[in-house]
Order: sequence, then C-alpha cells, then structure tokens
Amino acid sequence: MTTQRFSVRHTFGIDAPASVQVLGFDQPTQFTPALDSTYKFRKELVSDVLAWMQVGQEPLYLTGPTGSGKSSIIRQIAARLNQSVQAVTAHSRLETPELIGHHTLIDGDMVFVDGPLTTAMRYGHLFLLDEIDLLDPATAAGFNGILEGEPLVIPENGGEVVVPHPDFRFVATGNTAGSGDRNGMYQGTIRQNMAFMDRFWICQVGYPDVESEQSILEQVAGSLPEIVRNSMIEVANSVRSAFMDDGSGDVPPLDVTMSTRTLVRWARLTHFFRGLRRQGIDPTKHALDRSLAFKANPETREALHEIMQRHMGDDGSSS
Repeated sequence: MTTQRFSVRHTFGIDAPASVQVLGFDQPTQFTPALDSTYKFRKELVSDVLAWMQVGQEPLYLTGPTGSGKSSIIRQIAARLNQSVQAVTAHSRLETPELIGHHTLIDGDMVFVDGPLTTAMRYGHLFLLDEIDLLDPATAAGFNGILEGEPLVIPENGGEVVVPHPDFRFVATGNTAGSGDRNGMYQGTIRQNMAFMDRFWICQVGYPDVESEQSILEQVAGSLPEIVRNSMIEVANSVRSAFMDDGSGDVPPLDVTMSTRTLVRWARLTHFFRGLRRQGIDPTKHALDRSLAFKANPETREALHEIMQRHMGDDGSSS
C-alpha cells in the first residue's frame, strides 16, 4: 500500500476548504472496516478525530452515552481512508496477554502469534479498545508505557521488542470518561486510575443533532412520511432526556435510551410492519416494542408508549 491524500470535504461530506486534506492509503486491507454509505459525519466530531490522527501519537478517549456513535466514527473514518483497525471490546476479566499474543501449535511447532495490540503496533494499525471503563484499573495501568509511545516488550516471545510503527494509534471508548458509574446507568463500569486517564486526549460524543438524524432517516426510511420521521426523532430525544434525567423531561427517568442505531431500527421496522394497519395494529408501536420497549421493564415500557403517543398520536402518525 502507498499513502494517499483525501479531501476532507469530498471524503467526509462536511463543509471544509477544498485544500484541506488528510493522509490515508490507496487501498483497503482485510482489517479495514466495512464502509457504510449511509453514515453521516458530524463536522465538529470528525474534525476532532482527524486532528488527532494527523497531529501526533497521543491516545484518544471518546466518551458519551450508549449508542452515540463513539466507535462508529472511528470505523467509518478508517473505512474511507483505507486504514486498518484492530478492535477489541473490553471486559472486567480482560488481561494484557490476550491483547499481546500467545503461543500456539502450528504444524507441530510452538509459534508465538501476535495479539491485536501487537499487530497494531507492529504494522501501524489503529487499535480500538471499546468499553474501556469496564476494564480492571490494574490491567489498564499496564498500558501506560504504550500510551507514552514506549516499545512493547514481549517476555513470552524471548523478550522481543516491538517498536511502535509511526502510524500506530490507540483509541478507547467509554460511557463514563473513566469516572465510574455515578447514577446507575452503566453498571459494571469501574473508576479508572487518574494517571492512566491523564494520558488521553478526551473527546465528548453526544447524539447527532436533529438535522443529522433527519438526513439519516431520509436515507434509510425515505418511504415513511417526513412528518412521521420527524416525530420519531422527537420521541428519541424525549427518551434520551428521560434516560439522562437532565430535568428537561416530563416523564420519570427511564432504564433504556434510544440511540441513533435504535432509531434507525425503529423506522425500518415501522416500514416493514406497515401492513399490520389493515389488521388494526399500529405498526409504529409494534416496531417500537421490537426495537426498544421489550428491552425495558414494564414501567419504562409504559412510559415509552406514552412518549410515543404524545408526539405521534394513537395511530402512530404525527400529532
């Protein structure tokens, strides 16, 4: 592969001077994420991530509510720049050797096989560690040297030293910015060591604005009337406010939220179930149950139905 310059305006569809370009590669690899042609980039967010990619080798931490697009922004930027990504989802029992590598038997010989972190460092890939705030702080602290740009030493492979490739980047995502679960919304998250967190760039990722989600729903569910799509976005934002309990809503706090991913699923299912109206079944409510409400407790499910009725009426149309 050879490097190639990409126009920010044409590649990401955002308002930027035509002269602004970023480096990528001329062709994808087996580790390049699949491109989602319907993905809509948010200017401020993509600008922050591109700046991080181009400026230096410090790690990046994307924090925000569930389903706000923390990992998808990384994957879709990489897809358009033909960059390779080694992605891992963290959990409380994840240990460093799982990321570095292990010995395995190949053709009768014990061979050391690189893990995703070693592969990323060796070949200059992006290393994406999702849900990092589920990680045990002691394990996370083991990354401190790597986050500082130091070589990786692999004792299990005869003390091999892997010097990080200049294109290697470390990016993490989490719901709590390393502060732990303060309000019970993200059980299992753990407060991270401050010295560990101090090594990251921090980028706050919220849900897309109304215009962005209007554009997304127009692409994926354009057969639905615009007034219905817009009402669905109103429902989504009311659900998010209640989930975050920011004091702006008029319903009790909810135990689920509606990500853009769930909003898209709801719109698609509403179109799919449209024939149920002939049987006297509201396809919008039917789709809401299957895309979100059935995941919630009975009280939250009832609240979701009330929110939908308030914004869309009894028959799923805009009120």
